[in-house]
Amino acid sequence: MTEQAERRNLSDTELTDAVLTSFATSGDARFRRIAESLVRHLHAFAADVQLTEEEWFAGIDFLTRTGHITDDKRQEVVLLSDVLGLSMQVIGINHRHPGGATESTVFGPFFVAGSPAFANGDDIAAGAPGQPCWMQGRVVSTDGTPIPDALIEVWQADEDGFYDVQIADLDAVRGRGHLRSADDGRFWFWSVLPEAYPIPDDGPVGDLLKAAGRSPMRPAHVHFKIDAPGYATLITHVFVEGDQYLDTDAVFGVKSSLIAPFERHEGGSATPDGRELDGPWYSMQYDMVLAPAPAR
Repeated sequence: MTEQAERRNLSDTELTDAVLTSFATSGDARFRRIAESLVRHLHAFAADVQLTEEEWFAGIDFLTRTGHITDDKRQEVVLLSDVLGLSMQVIGINHRHPGGATESTVFGPFFVAGSPAFANGDDIAAGAPGQPCWMQGRVVSTDGTPIPDALIEVWQADEDGFYDVQIADLDAVRGRGHLRSADDGRFWFWSVLPEAYPIPDDGPVGDLLKAAGRSPMRPAHVHFKIDAPGYATLITHVFVEGDQYLDTDAVFGVKSSLIAPFERHEGGSATPDGRELDGPWYSMQYDMVLAPAPAR
């Protein structure tokens, strides 16, 4: 019987088997495993819920809109992965590091490559609205050895809950940048106190959350991405201690080990670098512990 004849008049079970067989000729074993598992789960899902044609078309429309709204400033596909918990599932699978390493969490949809370079002590807020916040820490290995010259990418929302790329007609980069750890592994910079905010809910992912009766809120946090030769890339957040959304994060990204106090200081009090501030300011300290790069 020819391959074409084997694809005629198929029952539901025969259909699944025929699709699986269609991938058997792939020379890439990893691709074949992923494709076959995807087919099994998709077919099992449709059978389990007895998916209607109307529901299937609605799903196709949802995925189409998710792709159409995605651009260089908004990553709706990543956002969908986040709210479905897939992002954290993949992180859990791929970042089982030795004890003591800083835990990873979601990348999020608002990272932008090519951020401005800053020196330690600079203000990366660059005019973003919010209460001034001094952030510092060290980049070290799991045995406490300082890691110099690590590339530290930082990005965050302002006090209104917006990243710079979300603000229409803003011709500036604010609340994001990169710097390098010093010889002793230390890093330090000014920014603004992060605030809780809703993930973008004016698109298909927002429609999904509304249908589920779920909140779009994320607890206040600062994003960090840290790279150093010989170490695994760390993508993480530092969350604000006491935030009301820590236990209801829309993207399931909170780890207790990533929560830190953001201490309030009154105006006129001494800052770490002698900066004079009339109003209140905040400070946060958090060490980033890198795991060794996986063996190849």
